[in-house]
Amino acid sequence: MAASVRVGDIAPDFELPAQTGETVRLSDYRGKRVVVLYFYPKDQTPGCTAEACAFRDSYEVFSDAGAEVIGISSDSVASHERFAGAHRVPFALLSDDDGRVRKSFGAKSSFGLLPGRITYVIDPDGVVRHMFSSMTNIGGHVEGALAVVRELTEQP
Repeated sequence: MAASVRVGDIAPDFELPAQTGETVRLSDYRGKRVVVLYFYPKDQTPGCTAEACAFRDSYEVFSDAGAEVIGISSDSVASHERFAGAHRVPFALLSDDDGRVRKSFGAKSSFGLLPGRITYVIDPDGVVRHMFSSMTNIGGHVEGALAVVRELTEQP
């Protein structure tokens, strides 16, 4: 496993397929938007559904503040398509089927079994400005990320 990406590090670039069939690259947002990137264990599980719906319910607030939300798990594009459709997820869910991107971030497993639930806020320069890891505090992922996004995008 790679060393964990920490606050202040440059986020590793990646290219992954979304539920829409499009390819998403982190570098596509460089110089343009803050990215809220969250890794989650599995589509259609109670905690992951709650997390996706919490980000969905705040998506307009994130978007209006100049941020893009992106979710990543090892589920297939087809699984993401079903999950996004069932829960009206308006943002990209990316398929990291071989775990390569999770490894590049050093996003560790929880309890030694499940892929961890970790949220990163990445500024337009590609610098990680916030990281939050909790399997159970779903609200902490959304609220913490939103607070940092607002700090980063406040106009003087």
